[in-house]
Amino acid sequence: MKSNTQYYKKSLRLLGNNQYTFNVESGFTKTEMKHWVELFFGVKVVAVNSHQLPGKGRRIRPILGHTMHYRRMIITLQPVYSIPLLDSEKN
Repeated sequence: MKSNTQYYKKSLRLLGNNQYTFNVESGFTKTEMKHWVELFFGVKVVAVNSHQLPGKGRRIRPILGHTMHYRRMIITLQPVYSIPLLDSEKN
């Protein structure tokens, strides 16, 4: 299993390829995420990749539960666009 620092390093590496990562609720679909990013940031999305991340197991005495599952989306933008809020991490 990868640690969080490995995911952060990958996210920073992907910024060089004009790709941005977002953690979203597991119910989000790729098309919903594409429309949301295009509307919110005013950019054009080329591709959306995603993978489901498992929740961690939690035990509260005899009851075994888990934390909420979430999905990581990798959004690829057209080369002429960028997300200005996240550009400072690129340099």
